[in-house]
Amino acid sequence: MNPTGFRYLDEPRRPIPFAHRGGATHPDILGLENTITAFRHAVRLGYRYLETDVHATSDGHLVAFHDDVLDRVSDQVGALADLTWTQVAEATVGGSEPVPAFADLFDAFPEARFNVDIKAAGAVEPLARFIEERDAHDRLLVGSFSRGSLNRFRRLTGGRVATSAHPGEVLVWLLSPSGRLADLLTRRQVSALQIPHRQRGVTVASRWLVRKAHAAGKHVHVWTIDDADEIRQLVRRGVDGVMTDRTDILKAVLMEMGAWEGDRGEPEV
Repeated sequence: MNPTGFRYLDEPRRPIPFAHRGGATHPDILGLENTITAFRHAVRLGYRYLETDVHATSDGHLVAFHDDVLDRVSDQVGALADLTWTQVAEATVGGSEPVPAFADLFDAFPEARFNVDIKAAGAVEPLARFIEERDAHDRLLVGSFSRGSLNRFRRLTGGRVATSAHPGEVLVWLLSPSGRLADLLTRRQVSALQIPHRQRGVTVASRWLVRKAHAAGKHVHVWTIDDADEIRQLVRRGVDGVMTDRTDILKAVLMEMGAWEGDRGEPEV
């Protein structure tokens, strides 16, 4: 595969195992998604690529949290965009875990790399500023379902941070006859296609798409896969990354296939 030009992606480890929200449905950490404890659990298993989402509070603090409201997973309620960081910090997840500021998560795992999904427009500038202040360009890959948010982030960071395709760009890659044309049509701004395996009965992460992406030096990462047979199928297809909520299952399959590289992590008890 051609080099992508980003240190985040240009490593021999294939496929990259991503701990989605820290491994949200691993039996040991149920109800603790996106907390420091969840991510620490993944790191102890040997994961180095951690997936999270970011929102911004009303006073501009980046929060590692999936939903736009606290209601589902914490003991507080309210929209993050309407609350101050002090108010958000009063919430607990699973009855004990604080909602992490993104800075605290980033600092807690200095050897980790982060896949960050921008969930709200208000998080774009704080995230771009954070990356510049920390010189963290090589430690993040950033994506968003929002075309406007992602394009604004790209402008603010001057192309120095790897970004995944927004849905409109994914469609271009799916429909284009070649990776070269797709790359041109998406203005060479896409570093990775982060996509579902299937959607509405259609195989999105097809062998043909993987080949097109690789011909243009792009990665294909598939979310969110928790089934062992499906993981095996995707690895054999040549995908470059798999995101999972079941960090135990993904690790076991990659070890079985000889595709788990580096630190094996601490044994599970």
